[in-house]
Amino acid sequence: MKTIQIVKLLNCYIAKLIKNNTTIKQYNNHNGFTIVELLMFMGLLSIMLVILTGIFVSALDVQLESEANSSVQQDGNYILAKLSGDMHKATNISIPSSLGGSATNFQVVVGGVSYTYNVNSDNLELNDGVSADALNSYNSSISNFSATRLGNSGKVEDTLKINFTLTSKTKKNTGFETKDFETTLSLRRQ
Repeated sequence: MKTIQIVKLLNCYIAKLIKNNTTIKQYNNHNGFTIVELLMFMGLLSIMLVILTGIFVSALDVQLESEANSSVQQDGNYILAKLSGDMHKATNISIPSSLGGSATNFQVVVGGVSYTYNVNSDNLELNDGVSADALNSYNSSISNFSATRLGNSGKVEDTLKINFTLTSKTKKNTGFETKDFETTLSLRRQ
């Protein structure tokens, strides 16, 4: 009987506690993050990272394109200026030797020294008999170089028509930057 009485007392005590709602304390402490909050944060962070990566890749593409265009244009301008300067100082065109003749190199005489322009391993070289110097930078390569001798038989106008193609070694999304150059240069009248 004692056990029955103890069980009755316990039941009464539990009923009183439930009625007074003192046994179950609900903790509404927000010291941490819920799983939903963490998932939302990770989702937003992922979206931001994708957007920032796209912007970064676009900036790199623009830089590569600009670098390729710039190297081709700078090398082309330098080669044209060097050719023009040497042709204006030259007294004679040795190669190509005949009017209408075309060659993959050319030679002019400047102050008694023969200057030979020819393509060697994708570089336009100027050889003065002592040294050979590359005229284009390591960022570009030259191809399709040709020199055609123009003028008349009286040697009043001794002229060269020079063509070449410069290609950037920097690859952009659309491929390599390529530009064709053409110029016509005459010897100065003496």
